[in-house]
Amino acid sequence: MATFKIHPIVMGTKIFDHGMMTYQHAYGKPYTIPIYCWYLEGGDKKILVDSGEMQPIISPEREAAIGGKIYTFEDGLAKYGLKPEDIDIIVHTHLHNDHCENDYKCVNARIYVHEAELKHIHDPHPLDYRYLEDYILDVEENGQLEVLTGDTEVVPGVRMMHTPAHTEGGMTVLVDTEKGVAAITGFCVIMENLTPPKEVKAMEMEVIPCGTVVNSYQAYDNILKVKQAADILLPLHEPRFAATPTIPE
Repeated sequence: MATFKIHPIVMGTKIFDHGMMTYQHAYGKPYTIPIYCWYLEGGDKKILVDSGEMQPIISPEREAAIGGKIYTFEDGLAKYGLKPEDIDIIVHTHLHNDHCENDYKCVNARIYVHEAELKHIHDPHPLDYRYLEDYILDVEENGQLEVLTGDTEVVPGVRMMHTPAHTEGGMTVLVDTEKGVAAITGFCVIMENLTPPKEVKAMEMEVIPCGTVVNSYQAYDNILKVKQAADILLPLHEPRFAATPTIPE
């Protein structure tokens, strides 16, 4: 069985209210999240999960807030001896702009994305300003997209599971590692969403939905589904991974 090492690379940050991550909880506290590109090392393909921001703000203040270094796309890949043209596959959790801004640089990549994400990036709802089709037009015109309708195996050891929560086409990426199945969530959460504090558990809630959701009930159920499916949980914006070079450690 193919197994992989997962390398989280910070390629951007956002500063906003904590409640943007945790539905109906922890409002009123400023919070900084990292934006990751995840390099999956293993097998004969160079695979990324998401591609991060094109022009990340790199400052001592933001790096201190997340506890790790912020990279440009090129510099982040160079840590592993890679260039954008070396990438064979990009797997998308969703198509909000901060997750796909560098796709166009990967001219040789096949890019996996759910059909609902493609629909919404071209015709977003007014409430969802995070889609911007400029970042997908080049790769779409080049015929690089693999458009998905549901769960799929990308390569042996890497699978995508449709888990709508933050977006309708959210895809959780399940990766076989030497220490079990790791889940890179298909929705924007932190570890607190998956392992809530005692005051939330006292309300008989096993998880906290994302702070921005399409359907809060569906989000709760799909976050719980991911939690139960994996041995290693990798919430899409958890700060602790900014200082973690490799998973499993």
